[in-house]
Amino acid sequence: MRTAVCSGSFDPVTNGHLDIFERASKMFDELVVCVFYNPNKHEGMFGVRERVDMLKKATGHIENVRVTSCNGLLNEFCAKEKINFVVRGLRAFSDFEYEFQRALMLKSIDSNLETVFIMTKPEFSYVSSSGVRELAVFGGKVEDMVPRCVADKIKKKFAGGKK
Repeated sequence: MRTAVCSGSFDPVTNGHLDIFERASKMFDELVVCVFYNPNKHEGMFGVRERVDMLKKATGHIENVRVTSCNGLLNEFCAKEKINFVVRGLRAFSDFEYEFQRALMLKSIDSNLETVFIMTKPEFSYVSSSGVRELAVFGGKVEDMVPRCVADKIKKKFAGGKK
C-alpha cells in the first residue's frame, strides 16, 4: 500500500491545503494529514485538537484521508506509521526554496523517504494560514479562503469583537 503524509500546523486549514489533499489523495492509497506541533511558531489561533477536528470535517469527502496529530520528528512519525512518501504543497518559488532544503534534510536522515511537491491551483497561490489569521483578527472576510466549517469556527471565535 502506498501511503503518504501531508504534515503541517494547519492553523487554520485553508482551501489551498484542501486542494493539495484532494489531489494527493488520487496519487496514494492513503493520505495521512497530520497536524504537527511546531515549536518555532507561537501559540496558534486554534489548539491542535480543534485543528484536527476542523481537518476531519474539511476532508470528510475524501475517502482515503486519515487525520491525526503528532509532535516530534517527521521521520520518526513516518517510520512508526510505515509511510515512505511526504507530500508538500507549494504556492510560490519562495516555498520551494524552503521545502527543498527540508526535503534534502529529511532525505539525509532517512533515505527511504521521498518528498513529492504539488503546486497549488493558481487561485489559492496567495492564501496562507498566517494571512487568514491576520484577516480574522481584524474582522476581514475569510470565507473564500477556508472551508465552510473553518469559516464558521473563525466567526464564532471572533464573535463580539477582536481577540
